[in-house]
Amino acid sequence: MSTFETITSPSNPRVRAAAALRAADARRDTGLTLVDGRRECARAVAAGAEVVELFVAATVFTRSRPDSGAFAEWLGGLTGRGTPLSIVAEKPFERLAFGSRNEGVVAVVRWRAAALDAMTFAANRPVLVIEGVEKPGNLGAILRTADAAGLAGVVVCDGRTDPANPAVIRASLGTVFAVPLAVGTTAEAIRWCASHGRRVVAATPTGHILWHEAALAGNTAVLLGSEAHGITPAWQQAATAGSIALDTVRLPMHGVADSLNLSVTAAVLAYEAVRQMEQRR
Repeated sequence: MSTFETITSPSNPRVRAAAALRAADARRDTGLTLVDGRRECARAVAAGAEVVELFVAATVFTRSRPDSGAFAEWLGGLTGRGTPLSIVAEKPFERLAFGSRNEGVVAVVRWRAAALDAMTFAANRPVLVIEGVEKPGNLGAILRTADAAGLAGVVVCDGRTDPANPAVIRASLGTVFAVPLAVGTTAEAIRWCASHGRRVVAATPTGHILWHEAALAGNTAVLLGSEAHGITPAWQQAATAGSIALDTVRLPMHGVADSLNLSVTAAVLAYEAVRQMEQRR
């Protein structure tokens, strides 16, 4: 095991700088983010993201017997590449960890989602297009669904939370690093769908057909809007102008609620797409 620094003060400059990455402005300015959790950190590394610094809680480091075992091997692999390692006492580590889900490992990682025009998606599988998403937990859960269902990827347009938000990364269980993911504006997403011949299937409360009646498999873009407002009028305007082909679908609501959670709707449509793809085989 390489040498490491021990941090005991919550006011340590490195701890303060890392904790500041919970703010969107700091992430945008630096291109860095916090990755909290062993599985999430491992998936960032597997995806080739640069780990700039690693913080390990002192209790975890001691309990894991750093001279042996898989955890020590993983730490040694990172420090062997020159990644600085700090062993952090309880109080300063509380500034870094994600609430009560403290696994004792937090990394500073250089990563941000790709621009839409720089990303390539498989043309024979659906893409989830998420417009105006506000809640990090929803976006993280949607990324987990896209990964589990084997979709071509996720496009976030005009998002009100960025995919590099540490809460998104944690809610995605690190799949944010594995799923093809791009960000852009709504106008860029519409142009992308048009130029790639993606049929757009939008979930709305007043959709014309039921969710399972739409053709979701293949070269489609499954569109979901923000939690509060749904999709913007720009999509229907583009369809009216003939720029894109647009179908709208609805999920029946038999109770007092008028809509499902955004991530739940994404999961229903994603697995309906999976069912249709498997029927084609």
